[in-house]
Amino acid sequence: MKWTKEAKQKNAQQKRKTNQQLMSLRDILDKKQQEKQRFVPKKVDEDSSEDETEQQEGEIMDDETSIVVVDNSTASDDEDEKKDIAQEKEFDDTMDGENYIGDAVPFKETQEWIQGIELQEDGFLTNKKFEDLEINEHLKKAVLEMEYKHLTEIQAKAIPPLLAGKDLLAQAKTGSGKTLAFLIPAIELLYRAEFKPRNGTGIIILAPTRELAIQIYAHVKELMKYMTQTHTVAIGGSKKEYEEIKLQKGACVIVATPGRLLDHLLNTKFNFSNLLGLIVDEADRILEVGFEEELKAIIKLLPTQNRQTMLFSATQTTKVADIARLSLRGDPISVGVKDKEAITSNGIPQLATSENLEQGYVIIEAAKKFLLLYSFLKRNLNKKIIIFFSTCNSVNFHSQLLNYTNIPTLELHGKLKQSKRTNTFFQFCNAKEGILLSTDIAARGLDIPSVDWIIQFDPPENPKEYIHRVGRTARAGKSGKALLFLYPSEKKFLNYLKTAGVPLNELGFPDKALSNVQSKVENVVANNYALYKSATEAFKSYIKAYAAHNLKECFSFKTLDVAGVTKAFGLPTTPYVDLKNVEVSVSSKIQKKKKWTNKRV
Repeated sequence: MKWTKEAKQKNAQQKRKTNQQLMSLRDILDKKQQEKQRFVPKKVDEDSSEDETEQQEGEIMDDETSIVVVDNSTASDDEDEKKDIAQEKEFDDTMDGENYIGDAVPFKETQEWIQGIELQEDGFLTNKKFEDLEINEHLKKAVLEMEYKHLTEIQAKAIPPLLAGKDLLAQAKTGSGKTLAFLIPAIELLYRAEFKPRNGTGIIILAPTRELAIQIYAHVKELMKYMTQTHTVAIGGSKKEYEEIKLQKGACVIVATPGRLLDHLLNTKFNFSNLLGLIVDEADRILEVGFEEELKAIIKLLPTQNRQTMLFSATQTTKVADIARLSLRGDPISVGVKDKEAITSNGIPQLATSENLEQGYVIIEAAKKFLLLYSFLKRNLNKKIIIFFSTCNSVNFHSQLLNYTNIPTLELHGKLKQSKRTNTFFQFCNAKEGILLSTDIAARGLDIPSVDWIIQFDPPENPKEYIHRVGRTARAGKSGKALLFLYPSEKKFLNYLKTAGVPLNELGFPDKALSNVQSKVENVVANNYALYKSATEAFKSYIKAYAAHNLKECFSFKTLDVAGVTKAFGLPTTPYVDLKNVEVSVSSKIQKKKKWTNKRV
């Protein structure tokens, strides 16, 4: 089948439009960089409140980086142009104009499928089976070898419309199985188009964090192991030269973080003119952490002809709606899992977290906070536990301290080198038991198997972040437990959680149940200079993060027991902390932008 004359003319117009957008992007990004430099304060909390996003990924311009605009649509000389024309002609034989979607499933059959969806007794899986999907045998074989039999609700609702070629906006809660919901249709799209490496890049998948991108890519490799199409991952912290080679040779599927992908689109000469699908996972998260301009730039750079777009988000915000209007074409389908944040008839929110999750909180004095953590871990060394802290420095210090007290731990935060982050992530994923100390870098999107406990040692930014943290356990219909540490002055946060539909039971830990290791902690910190320095930096970061917390009604620095916090860190005296430049208010857009700019991943 050949492209029609009208379609070819439209394609030429799109190329000219893309060239104009490329030339204007430099001005956009230059302006953004000037704003970043303008809002960089004097040594503001570089190590403070860590939401652990890919903000570093977005900062693709620095003193040593200049943007070289490369025209990926046309060749610079006659020889390259002839090759491109021949390659495009060969690929045209498998395409059918701008509305090509392969041998798509008729949408009428899709509607009948969706109407027949029924949840099983566990409330997680449906009556629909993977073996009944209209996908190629290579992909089906890989799925069944991964021991997937029944589809989850979001999979059953999203996969058929995507196989029918529809653009899709999906709202899916954490742990709902949405990764397969977009990967299976995307890979099938490549297969139906008989896409080959010489055709360039056919599918682009965006994720907000490096760890999530790596996890998605692991699924890509599993699903495509019987197929000939190529794939790669492009994230910050890895060697860009290696990624460039893979892209130029032809990577049919790219899994990337926004900043690194935009960098390649602007500075790496590779073919993405035949793009078939764009997938944005955790779209709300990408927009929350300051990637709005990068995402809009990426969407403008990518061709729209023949492109199917899939947006997956845990929440439907105004910004997500804006991106949907910008990227989705034709008559897009909207699907979701209704049991998240639903409202009952009496106006009370339904359960926002998994029904299989047991949640509790404990009120503890600041001076005894570490003792409680130590005592809990000593009793649960045979469990798989994730402990969340507010800063990188706090994770680093507590990991060292616990290892000194014979409690082995792993740490995951934004200051680690990418190779260390990746190794730690997979080591903990593969472990049957263990303790992982982390910032919010592990709070969203990651699928870590068989986590027994989630401990929130430091409070989350808001109820939504609490929900995402505890979402690392009780996944895929399994059970789990979560425990939140609160100071007596922080009890008001429970009202916010209740409003968000999060039920918690108070747990009591009498003083006699706490291990008496305070003197040991103080001696270890005092007699080890490296640990003392780590404790000091962690203390400063914690204080700055607490002072910058959004919910002042619950987490006010004025009511914080600083002396007790000092003791919990094992320090003999309270270190001086300069709070003059700590951003306390995030009410304006400029202040919010400044806050994200100064966070380190």
